[in-house]
Amino acid sequence: MAGRSCYTDVLPFMAMVTMECTNVGLNTLFKAATLRGMSYHVFVVYSYSVAALFLLPAPFISNRSRVLPPLNFSIMSKVLLLGLIGSSSQIMGYTGINFSSPTLASAISNLVPAFTFILAVIFRMESAALRSRSSQAKILGTIVSLAGAFVVTLYKGPPLVFPHQSPSISLHQPLLNPTTPTNSNWVLGGLLLTAEYILVPLWYIVQAQIMKEYPNELTVIFFYNVCVGVVAGVVALITEPNSSAWKLRPNVALVSILCSVRN
Repeated sequence: MAGRSCYTDVLPFMAMVTMECTNVGLNTLFKAATLRGMSYHVFVVYSYSVAALFLLPAPFISNRSRVLPPLNFSIMSKVLLLGLIGSSSQIMGYTGINFSSPTLASAISNLVPAFTFILAVIFRMESAALRSRSSQAKILGTIVSLAGAFVVTLYKGPPLVFPHQSPSISLHQPLLNPTTPTNSNWVLGGLLLTAEYILVPLWYIVQAQIMKEYPNELTVIFFYNVCVGVVAGVVALITEPNSSAWKLRPNVALVSILCSVRN
């Protein structure tokens, strides 16, 4: 019994640590790809399009294995809303990494629990009793998280490593006009990343509502990927009219797209 209890306690923790490490690796790959000319708008389109192709058989297989309610207009409209939230958060997030660094993205990602708690209280999914120790801990954790996010966003300290020769490509190098002040880029990137992680808990809330009405994860995620791919495609066609931006080569850009297919 003790071993099983330890297993159930340690497994979620290990899963969260693994997920965080995966996100750091994916953000670093994305940064490396954009530094080699990959457009982040095109990246989102390809990433979600590939994910949709992988999940294409899901609606047909899952409908045979269980009895599900019909995909009516109400459910599909909520999936479309989920896609709009997801595409907005992804574009903001990758733009924020483009302006700053994967390090800042990983630091600000810790705001997700804080924003989730705030939105849960706003939507009355959770109550905040000031006299309850549990609520006090959540409120204190939210304040500390927000304060830490402001610190890492507004303050960029000196580099810890001073190389003798500056490398040709640095993951802390923003893909912007070199005349633009670096500090303002860093702050703007932090604000965009913060906006992304405000939308993430909202995405969870909408997804939870959809799953109550249509309890089929693979089908919902398939249509979600399609919606994000379409929305991001429209945005990318406007922002990246040059056909050369859409060309994929067998380099880190292709690897980052394939590795980002995790939905």
